[in-house]
Amino acid sequence: MPARLLPLLTEVPQSGDALGAQLGVGRVTVNTLARRLAEDGVPVVITRGGYALAPGTPAPHLVPVTGTFGRALRYCGTVGSTQDEARAWADDPHRPAPHGAVVVAERQTAGRGRRGRTWNTPHGSLVLSVLLHGPLPLPDLALLPLAAGVALHAACGVGGLKWPNDLLAPDGRKLAGILLEADLRGEEARRAVLGIGVNVSAAPEGAAFLWEFSPGLTRAALLARILAELERWLAAPPADVLAAWRGANVTLGREVRVSTPRGLLSGTALDLDAHGSLLIRTPQGATVTAHAGDVQLVGTLAPSPPPQEDTP
Repeated sequence: MPARLLPLLTEVPQSGDALGAQLGVGRVTVNTLARRLAEDGVPVVITRGGYALAPGTPAPHLVPVTGTFGRALRYCGTVGSTQDEARAWADDPHRPAPHGAVVVAERQTAGRGRRGRTWNTPHGSLVLSVLLHGPLPLPDLALLPLAAGVALHAACGVGGLKWPNDLLAPDGRKLAGILLEADLRGEEARRAVLGIGVNVSAAPEGAAFLWEFSPGLTRAALLARILAELERWLAAPPADVLAAWRGANVTLGREVRVSTPRGLLSGTALDLDAHGSLLIRTPQGATVTAHAGDVQLVGTLAPSPPPQEDTP
């Protein structure tokens, strides 16, 4: 029942009597519903002037969506994981989520990053998952995190891309992260779920947040930007994606250490191949390919310390 109140709340306070009249309940019930939403993590502001949402709350009726992505948008207070919520929505036998459906949450109790790490959702962050219907051939799938990185860089307008899935602030601190999970069937994926986390108004220790560079940019406005850029870049030709990624990256030409399932690779990051894998020249002069892995940049652009938990 608290969900009935959410679509009526805006950034302008409304009285309990006015909201109750729309819901067919009394103002005491409105107060109870508002407090339940707040307990669930929704940033409800309760004052003598009435009830409102905190400015920039990324609720569906407050996000200026311009394309297909985000037309179907679910906003939650607390969930286990936005990735799991998106997948469950896609499997709904009655109203399955369409391509480009989005789940946004204020808090995750079981969020996850790459390689099974925990994905924290600190206060002041924007965390979302986008559903991508297939079939998606495996070569196309490998380019999705890079395309998402290009979109995220364009939407945030700051920093540089670290292969394969991070947006760094100009000083090398982590600003945002990307997680791609796919349901594979043979040589293709029937669908994929793309997770993005951005530190907007605050960040964990050692990380950066967007307000340091774009003060006052709201999460609702940023979400609209991200969705528009994702729709553009996920549909772009691979050559365009690779060129845009190269133009925004902070990885190529740098000394790197890459943790892969086969062990640690060290050397100079040379370029990306046609599938988005990282080409590395080892100290022995050989060129090796990293298809996936955790990258540490070596040199003056210091990365965030290797964490035990992933943060946006």
